[in-house]
Amino acid sequence: MNVLFVHSEEDAFSPEKPLEIQERVQFGISYISAFLKAHGHRTALVVLCRETPHLLEEHIRSFRPGLVCFTAVYTEYLFLSRVAARIKRKYPEVFLLLGGPHASLNPDRCLEESSFDAVCVGEGEFPTLELAERLEEGRFPSGIPNLYIKRPDGSVERNAPRPFLEDLDSLPFPDREMWTPWVANPSSRPSVLVGRGCPFSCTYCCNHALRKAAPGRYVRVRSPENIVRELEALKEKDPSFAEAYLEVETLGAKKEWALELCAELRKLNARLQAPIAFGANLRVTPNADYEDLFSAFAESNFRFVNIGLESGSERIRRQVLKRIYSNSDIIRTVETARKYGLQVGMYNLIGLPGETPRDFRETVRVNRLCQPDWFLLSVFFPYPGTELYERCRRMGLLERDPDPTLERRKPALDLPGFSRWQVGWRRTLFPLLVYRGHRPLSECLWLVAMAEIYSHRPLIRLHRALTNGRPPKAGRRKHGSPEATLLPLRSGTGEEAVPGYHESMPGEAGEFNIG
Repeated sequence: MNVLFVHSEEDAFSPEKPLEIQERVQFGISYISAFLKAHGHRTALVVLCRETPHLLEEHIRSFRPGLVCFTAVYTEYLFLSRVAARIKRKYPEVFLLLGGPHASLNPDRCLEESSFDAVCVGEGEFPTLELAERLEEGRFPSGIPNLYIKRPDGSVERNAPRPFLEDLDSLPFPDREMWTPWVANPSSRPSVLVGRGCPFSCTYCCNHALRKAAPGRYVRVRSPENIVRELEALKEKDPSFAEAYLEVETLGAKKEWALELCAELRKLNARLQAPIAFGANLRVTPNADYEDLFSAFAESNFRFVNIGLESGSERIRRQVLKRIYSNSDIIRTVETARKYGLQVGMYNLIGLPGETPRDFRETVRVNRLCQPDWFLLSVFFPYPGTELYERCRRMGLLERDPDPTLERRKPALDLPGFSRWQVGWRRTLFPLLVYRGHRPLSECLWLVAMAEIYSHRPLIRLHRALTNGRPPKAGRRKHGSPEATLLPLRSGTGEEAVPGYHESMPGEAGEFNIG
């Protein structure tokens, strides 16, 4: 059967090339596509943006799929549901499946208010394969675990979930080729998914809810040998491949496994004429000693580690976010990373329920003490299905649904004592507040300008038009967008952009279901 996947980008780099960098590639449908191909099915991908919904019809006419699989986070759901309604009217015989975190957390609502024929709850490799096989046989799908299916009479069949996939090594490597036509900078750094699930229960994240979507072990990792085989395949396909982001919620969750992975990465680089550099996420835990882990990172050619501070206010972290570690833990971890020559990125949140300007000043203070090589400052957005969304609702902060446009770049909530205007300007000025006196004023002001530009769609379009979407030259700092500032493109000289402002978490797209 022909299976067409649909992904969308609200802030597309361009209508022709919606994804600026490889780290925007979405893992869920990449794995499902590879899984379907391994079982004899043909797949294709279309990446839509607000200017190009017509592309889906063009691909349906040319590819003639029997199954169209949409992936959607909350902020893309309304757009894709409108696209699906148009497709269902024109091609009623095509089966429409919706997956992604929003679908997993709100399956009944998604089926009730949309034209999708089914919703995937949880991981999607096996349910999508079973669905494709049933449709290919000409049978109405029924009894497929993980799927909520709309029957012809309008009722919904809710099938129980199968356990989380235990053996991640059994999956084929993700289908990256399907994304190539849609990525503006195909030589940018790719992500390699090394595990699924998260052991923590941060209130703003969907992991605490997705953990309940199926039985079985939620936090799983691939074997170091399997990860190395994928890296070798990437290097064989592109000898200039020089850096990978090892995508997992935190590489420190399973320390023994992480050390084994580092040992295998050292062996891999010893075999290569041009070694591969790495980066990864780390969630700090109270009183943890990262000496041996960071030492292993350095020996394995890790260039950087991204650390989540989120709020510098210990009160906000403890009472609002369920992140229990001290500022001393963060500062000590950063110092240890620098001891082993690692660059450090820092993730921050602003606009959290209960946050005050004083709490935000603590975030600035900790960042000034740590002086991260780059940072991400996201504005909190309440995603339905998360614990913090429900808290916002109880606090009366969600009298109407927040505007999802450029979410995480624009204030979503009016907080008592911390207005939208105050949150927005503090986000814009954050680079100057953190780096003032530590970096040249011109660089700080450029970072402030980028933060403001990329909070407004007209300014984004103007900036991209003026830069003409050009990839950076070697060593060029002021290029593209803040999203690409820290994601070096390979060049003949091996030089890379000077890090400063980072708008999007590497590999932030989730690995679940169709999305």
